[in-house]
Amino acid sequence: MRAHLAEHDLTAARIARAHHISVRYLYKMLAQSGITLGDWLRANRLEQCRRELGHPQARSMTIEAIAHRWGFTSASHFSRVFKEAYGVSPREWRKLVEQRAVSPSG
Repeated sequence: MRAHLAEHDLTAARIARAHHISVRYLYKMLAQSGITLGDWLRANRLEQCRRELGHPQARSMTIEAIAHRWGFTSASHFSRVFKEAYGVSPREWRKLVEQRAVSPSG
């Protein structure tokens, strides 16, 4: 599933088919883990965005481009769920990481 996180049209049926299991079994496995498919996708996509926002090579990319790259189709929705998950906006996160990278150690 992680290899396909960036796909906007990632569905339970496609995931199940790729793993040679039924959709019902996929949902059963997720339920046993205490998470929904939507929550799992969102959490993992957010984590990929968080990492990329902090990566020096991605500084030239817009926040919207990074969000879109990882499957978020709405920049405002992405910003809202990012802030809910991490307590800061994507822009604030990027600034924090950049400040840490340039601040003197010790």
